[in-house]
Amino acid sequence: MSGFLLFVAALLIFQARAIEWREVFDAIGAYPSAVLLTAATLSAASHLIYSSFDLVGRRYTGHALRAPTVMGITFVSYAFNLNLGTLVGAVGMRARLYSRLGLEAATITRVVGTSMLTNWLGYFLLAGLAFLCWPLALPADWHIGVGALQVLGGALVAVALGYLALCAFSRRREWTVAGHEIGLPGLRLAGIQLVISIANWAVMGAIMDVLLQDKVGYPTALSVLLTGAVAGLLSRVPAGLGVLEGVFVALLAPPLSNTTLIAAVLMYRAVYYWAPLAVATLLYLAMEANARKLAAAAAA
Repeated sequence: MSGFLLFVAALLIFQARAIEWREVFDAIGAYPSAVLLTAATLSAASHLIYSSFDLVGRRYTGHALRAPTVMGITFVSYAFNLNLGTLVGAVGMRARLYSRLGLEAATITRVVGTSMLTNWLGYFLLAGLAFLCWPLALPADWHIGVGALQVLGGALVAVALGYLALCAFSRRREWTVAGHEIGLPGLRLAGIQLVISIANWAVMGAIMDVLLQDKVGYPTALSVLLTGAVAGLLSRVPAGLGVLEGVFVALLAPPLSNTTLIAAVLMYRAVYYWAPLAVATLLYLAMEANARKLAAAAAA
């Protein structure tokens, strides 16, 4: 793993110096309007799917906030999470917005934990299947061969299916970890977690495939995106800035040129990271203004 991270860091430095940025911007400007519209539509669909993640937490905890309110908070926290990291988005935004609406800290913690579990549950199954069925030829410097990647894929699938089996058959339904009670959901709720998470990751892969204009095929685009997602998480760089680009260049150049790949990833960031952040910022400001209005009315 350390070899992988060092390889990505070195790749970023060398590629940044070698990139012909004018050619990248020319490639961005040459995108057909239909491609950009399709990518933006898929991005909106993905954010809508993710916004339903906290509805699972609502069902799991039994809190009484309305579904549109919950989805709005989830959308805002996800957009900030993508661009500024987990502590700001997934945790900080949820804690602030939910607490202002009267949820207790323990309930918020369970909602956040359920949402994170939902996200990575689908990742484990989808990435596991991708690594098993469409293993990528990784650079030698990563020290991970095709066989090891398939073993990792099998392990990821086993974890996801093991969670479902635990929810279905475990007689013990609650544990206490670090002072927090953790209860297993039923199989139906766990199945919903898995389905919506897979749908979200699958749509994200479709966005990347559209922006690459189907030059490598959907399975490859999805596999590289899934690899880049965990690389960005491990790098601890906010938004995985530069890491996702480095992974795509490392795995797909050749056959594709660096210019084509970097242009595609930058457009992916534009439609999936930056545009939703602009919308989420406006929505967050509206939520803050509404919260202050309610507080003033309560004080009066």
